[in-house]
Amino acid sequence: MPLQDVHQINLSKSTTLSGFTVEKLIPPIEVIQALNANNIRFVLVGAYGLGGWVHQSRATEDVDIVVAAKHVKKAVKVLLGEFPHLEPDDHPVVVRLRDRETQEVHIDVMKPNQQLFRETFKNTSTITSKGQTYRIPTLEMALAMKFAAMISLQRQDEAKHVDAHDFILMVKTNPEIDLKKLAELGDLVYPEGGKELLEKVRQVQAGEKLIL
Repeated sequence: MPLQDVHQINLSKSTTLSGFTVEKLIPPIEVIQALNANNIRFVLVGAYGLGGWVHQSRATEDVDIVVAAKHVKKAVKVLLGEFPHLEPDDHPVVVRLRDRETQEVHIDVMKPNQQLFRETFKNTSTITSKGQTYRIPTLEMALAMKFAAMISLQRQDEAKHVDAHDFILMVKTNPEIDLKKLAELGDLVYPEGGKELLEKVRQVQAGEKLIL
């Protein structure tokens, strides 16, 4: 099944599942519409953006987007105008848009401060859904993002295991991985990171236990 179709199916399923568990859910398509209407350059990532590669849907609490550096402030302003119940929580690598009452995060506006995320815009696939055209990471970029999350010293172990689950499914369901490109992106996570990333892909393909 083409990526376009798989992504649309999983985006729809994930949105529905999230609606059962998240109070005041903001559907990703509404975020996409707001950003597109204001010509903001972004890439949809996170569970909503990678579902087409994972080939599996699940509930998620927020919409994750990587926004071009020059558009971050504009994106935050637009989204706060569109969803006035949110307020910004600015961090060095992300602006988290939280519900004013519950403080739950509904949208993560990720800044391309890290080298890997700066390359996101050069490694995308274009999707059209419900009349909106937007971009998601390529397979190799999606794998590199999950790799970066799995080895992050700041990420909680339970979250890393969810990342590993997604990583394994992406490798198993997408045999057409460009290993050369993947290694290049892995090196952006840390010097020589491409070697470790390729080894993790090999482990999954060989049916071995993925070592975090």
